[in-house]
Amino acid sequence: MHGWAVGELGQWLDGRADQESHIPHPASATPYRLEPAEAARAWDELGCPYEAAMALAASRDHLAEALGRLERLGAKPAAARVARQMPGRGVRMARRSTLAHPDGLTAREADVLELLREGLRNAQIAQRLHIAPKTVDHHVSAVLSKLGVRTREDAARHGDGGTRTP
Repeated sequence: MHGWAVGELGQWLDGRADQESHIPHPASATPYRLEPAEAARAWDELGCPYEAAMALAASRDHLAEALGRLERLGAKPAAARVARQMPGRGVRMARRSTLAHPDGLTAREADVLELLREGLRNAQIAQRLHIAPKTVDHHVSAVLSKLGVRTREDAARHGDGGTRTP
C-alpha cells in the first residue's frame, strides 16, 4: 500500500464524518498518524500548509487556528467546512478579517499598529481614530499581546524586519 494515499483517504473520510477521534490506518504515512498539533508541525516542515491546517481541524482545541490558516491560504471551501463545525463543537469563531490578518489583529488593532508605526502616542491615536483614549489603551495592550512584544516600539518594528523607527 502507498502510505500517503492511505493517509489522505483516511483524513478525507474522517472529515466527512465530522469526528474528532481518529484512528489512522497503520500503513498511513507518518504525518497522518500523529496527533493534530504534531501533524501540523510535520506538515509545516514538509512545506504543506494546507495539510497542516487540515490536521489542526481534526481537533476541537485547534479549530480556530485551522480556520485562520485556511482563510490566509484562500482555501474557502475548507474554511467554510471548518467554520460550520465550530458552533457544534463549542468553539467561538473570530471575525473573518481577524482570521485573515497574519498576526490575528482585528481591523481596529491593525489601524492602531499603523499609527504606532508613525510614532503617535495614545492620545494622538485616539484623536486620529475618533475613539476614547481608554479604548486606545485596550487596543495597544491587545496588539502587544498578539504580537508577543513588550513595548510599543517593538510592536512598531514587528513584521518589517525592525527597520522602522517610531
